[in-house]
Amino acid sequence: MRRHSIAVLPGDGIGKEVTPAAMRVLQAAARRYGFALDETTYMWNCDYYVEHGRMMPEDGLEQLRRHDAIFLGAIGNPAKVPDHIALRESLLLWRQAFDLYINLRPVKVLPGIPGPLRERPGLKVDMVFVRENSEGEYAGIGGRLRRGTPDEVAIQTTVFTRKGVERVMRYAFETARKRPAKKLACATKSNAIQYTMVFWDEVCRELAKEYPDVQVSFYHIDALAARMVTHPETLDVVVTSNLFGDILTDLGGALQGSLGIPASGNIDPERRNPSLFEPVHGSAPDIAGKGIANPMAAVWAGAMMLEFLGEEEAAHGVMAALEAVAAEGRVRTPDLGGTATTDEVAAAIAEKLAAGS
Repeated sequence: MRRHSIAVLPGDGIGKEVTPAAMRVLQAAARRYGFALDETTYMWNCDYYVEHGRMMPEDGLEQLRRHDAIFLGAIGNPAKVPDHIALRESLLLWRQAFDLYINLRPVKVLPGIPGPLRERPGLKVDMVFVRENSEGEYAGIGGRLRRGTPDEVAIQTTVFTRKGVERVMRYAFETARKRPAKKLACATKSNAIQYTMVFWDEVCRELAKEYPDVQVSFYHIDALAARMVTHPETLDVVVTSNLFGDILTDLGGALQGSLGIPASGNIDPERRNPSLFEPVHGSAPDIAGKGIANPMAAVWAGAMMLEFLGEEEAAHGVMAALEAVAAEGRVRTPDLGGTATTDEVAAAIAEKLAAGS
C-alpha cells in the first residue's frame, strides 16, 4: 500500500478545529482510494511559545523535514504573541528554510456559493495565483534606529534575486501553458517602484520569448485589483511578488464568497523538502472555540496536498465532494449564511466522497 507521512500542525485558533475536520475527509479519501496517510501531530503554536519562548523546538525543522508534506491550520494569537514574531518564527521560517518558493493559490467560485458578484449570472471566476514565496517584501531584512525618539527610522528591504524571480515566473508560465486559456497576467508596480518591479517586468518579458503560446499582459497592482472585481473572467494565471500575492488572494477569497473557502500550497517543485498546505484564512480568534469555522478551505488545501503527493484521483474525488456540498447549499457554516458546525460540513463532504459524488 502506498503510504504518505504527513506532519499535521493545527496551530492556533480555528486551526485547531478545521485541521482535524479536514484530516477526517482526507483519511476517508485514503481509505476509498487505497493508500495511507500516516499523521504525526505537532502542537507548535502561540501556547507553545508562551511556555517555551519559541514557536517550535530547536530541532523542529529536522522533525518536519522527515515528512512527505506538512498540513497546517493557522498560526497567530496576538493576545499571547505579537503576530510578527509568531509568523516569522513559524510559517515564514518554514517557507524560507525549506525553500518553498511557490505559493499556489486557486481563486475559483464554487457552485452554489453566493459571492459578491452574484448579480452577474453566468460569470466564471477561475484563476490561479502563482506567488513568489521566499524573498521579495517578506525577506525579513531591515531594522529600526533611534527607537522612541522623534528621529526614529524603520527600514524594510525588499529583495528580488534573478534566481528567485526567474523560477517563479517559469513556474507561472508552465502553469499557464497547461490551462485552456493560456493567459498570464504579471502583477507589477513598475511605474512607481523603479528598481525591483522594473527588474520583475524585465525578467517576465525575457522568459515570455520561451513561451510564445502564452499570452502575457502586465497590470499595475492597483488596476489588477480593480480588474479582479470588474472583469474577473479575463484573468487566468496571475504571477505576483510575495506581498502583492498576499493581498490580491485575500481579495480573491472575498470574490469566492468567504475567506473560509480559499486554499494554498507552499511548494518546493524540486521536492527537496516537504511542501506545506494550508487554508488562506487566519486563526480567527473571534470565532475560535465555537465550532462554527468553515472547513472548506482546509479540505481544499488537503486536496491540493493529495494531488502533490501523486494521489490525483483522490484529490479530484475530494474536490468533487466539496463542490457537491457547496452546490447543494444544505450544510453551510455561518460565514455562508448557514447554521452548520465545522464537523457537520466536514462530515457532509466525507459522506459525498464515500458515495462517489
